[in-house]
Amino acid sequence: MASITIELSPDRLKRLETLAEKFNLRAQDLVRVTVEELLDRPDEELVRTREYVLQKNRELYRRLS
Repeated sequence: MASITIELSPDRLKRLETLAEKFNLRAQDLVRVTVEELLDRPDEELVRTREYVLQKNRELYRRLS
């Protein structure tokens, strides 16, 4: 597993630690979970393109099935 180091101002770090405490997590675990969640989300443009293609070709797909 790789590591990333980021710099935060003391105020931001305190805010992150306070937020992490609300979820009963360490600050680094909250950051990791948040980044993983962000990366797992489908790309919005990909979703819109897929929906457009499906809508545009719906009748064709119906006839082919």
